[in-house]
Amino acid sequence: MQTPGSRENLAIRAYQLLKRDIIRGVFAPSEKLLMSTLKTRYDLGVGPLREALSQLVAERLVVAISQRGFRVAPMSLAELADIYDARAHLEALILGLAIARGDDAWEAQILAHAHSLAKVVAIKDTDEMLSLWDARHQAFHSALAAGCGSPHLLQVRRALFDQAERYRHLWLQQTVFSAAALQAKREEHTALVEATLQRDSERACAMIREHLLGPVNIISELLKT
Repeated sequence: MQTPGSRENLAIRAYQLLKRDIIRGVFAPSEKLLMSTLKTRYDLGVGPLREALSQLVAERLVVAISQRGFRVAPMSLAELADIYDARAHLEALILGLAIARGDDAWEAQILAHAHSLAKVVAIKDTDEMLSLWDARHQAFHSALAAGCGSPHLLQVRRALFDQAERYRHLWLQQTVFSAAALQAKREEHTALVEATLQRDSERACAMIREHLLGPVNIISELLKT
């Protein structure tokens, strides 16, 4: 007999696995999510899977169809533009607050994560390299945002990041980071750190907006194909 704790763990596992596969495109946009397929793929029961699907509906990664189950949420150019525009404006707002409020410990975390990100070099396994770079890239930007001191803003930031993740994954799949490309990214991040630590809010906020909107043109072209 399953305990409440074990049922909760199964629901969390179902959520994590299904979300990962939707983000990575294992299930295509608008594809129907058949319970029989999900049960076989994840070796989980209907209960945990329904809980996971309900949570993903709340995150707008899955759409509930009345009396007909669930589908992966569609993707569109309009949604891409809206999500990235919202992220760019929110991230600039958060960074501006962080510059005004951040302390020495915040600065130290930024430097630590920037150093870790800069240490990523070309790896023969492209998937491994992109996964490592993306994880450190996310950590770097989270460190920048952390100084804002607002849990509510950071929660909205995470929600927008989740919304953008399927689009970002398209970009990451098509982006091959050569040594030259990695060096260009390092220089971009170095300039952002410099403006932030100099407390130059206007320059840093303009840079973060441009940085976040950079992939939009590439993703737009991929969506059109």
